[in-house]
Amino acid sequence: MNAPLPTAIPSVDAAHLAVERVRHPLQARHLQVVRRTAVSPGFVRLTLAGPELAGFVSAGFDDHLKLILPQPGQERPSLPSLQDGRPVFPDPRPVLRDYTPARYDAATGELDIEVALHDAGPATDWAASAAVGQWVGIAGPRGSMVVPTGFDWHWLLGDETALPAIARRLAELPAHTQATVRIQVSNPADQRLLASAAQLDLQWVSALPAAVEALALPTGAGFVWAAGEHSEMAAVRRAMLAKPGVDAKRMRISAYWKRGAADHHEDLVQ
Repeated sequence: MNAPLPTAIPSVDAAHLAVERVRHPLQARHLQVVRRTAVSPGFVRLTLAGPELAGFVSAGFDDHLKLILPQPGQERPSLPSLQDGRPVFPDPRPVLRDYTPARYDAATGELDIEVALHDAGPATDWAASAAVGQWVGIAGPRGSMVVPTGFDWHWLLGDETALPAIARRLAELPAHTQATVRIQVSNPADQRLLASAAQLDLQWVSALPAAVEALALPTGAGFVWAAGEHSEMAAVRRAMLAKPGVDAKRMRISAYWKRGAADHHEDLVQ
């Protein structure tokens, strides 16, 4: 059940609300599937582990890493080498896809990624049948955008591809802040319980841009985060910029995918 939102919360000192961008040395790793969990009809959670996971860093809730799939006949995928700080893959180039580190537990040496199973593709096909013990590669994250949790309010907006990042962020937020969440899923069966200490206003919607248009900016300092399909995120961005008082510097809207394109990831800043 969603908690009622308070009528007023004192604004946070803006000096403590700077968004920090952190770079990480690029490292590629071989990992094994140690557990698979059916989250909902459209999602599978794969838990990865292995000695090479030591030292893994993911500082931002919407970080992305590259999942590197084995070629047919390979037990382990080919990993890139670094040349002048850039990854170089052998031929044939393996299939790469971006995923959010949904959970990393350094104590147990486990990393979770969640894969949406709605659309056919090599990564989806692999995840749908990946068995415990199978090898996969990851590379990154190369960097993180660390958004302070101390804002008065947070808007988290997205489609099903944004669910892992949204769930991770909600788990991080403290009790004194407000979290307004709007999520568009193609299958209502993929709706799930999202827990947070924050004062949560969560709605599952059929049209995300329209849902965003209906929202009014709260008072105080806030941050807007959104991710999903390219054209819909462009519409969300237009709806946000039309709101009186919006601060474009406290907003991140990303295209996690694009209809008709493979392996698309873009921050919408224009």
